[in-house]
Amino acid sequence: MTPRERAERAAQVMWASDNASPWAGMQIDMVDEGQAQLSLTVAEHHVNGHGICHGGLIFMLADSAFAFACNSRNQSTVAQHNTISYITPGRLGDRLTARAREIALTGRSGIYDVTVTNQSDAVIAEFRGGSRAVPGQLFEE
Repeated sequence: MTPRERAERAAQVMWASDNASPWAGMQIDMVDEGQAQLSLTVAEHHVNGHGICHGGLIFMLADSAFAFACNSRNQSTVAQHNTISYITPGRLGDRLTARAREIALTGRSGIYDVTVTNQSDAVIAEFRGGSRAVPGQLFEE
């Protein structure tokens, strides 16, 4: 099994049990070893009282991309800590894309950066996640 095939299989297994990401309107665009890309279109129910995309939804999109990237090796992995910086508001109708990439992986700990952009490639947010591998795999190899 190639690293990309392993990442795709891990994503399929995770997606089958993930009720939150599809509920929010996300879709997986791409996964590979140490990286993932998810996207969603900002709908009316994603907009807050300021008329912009709720920051929690942007965080959720980035966090989901982070999760698929850090589980791409079929090693069960969870978030240890995350931070986000909001740069520009997402707006109703925007197509938001979260691109996660592995920055470092040492032992059981990893660092991942996720950039969230809109359809014009304007940066909406920058997210950094720290991961921690836990016992188990997503599927038998």
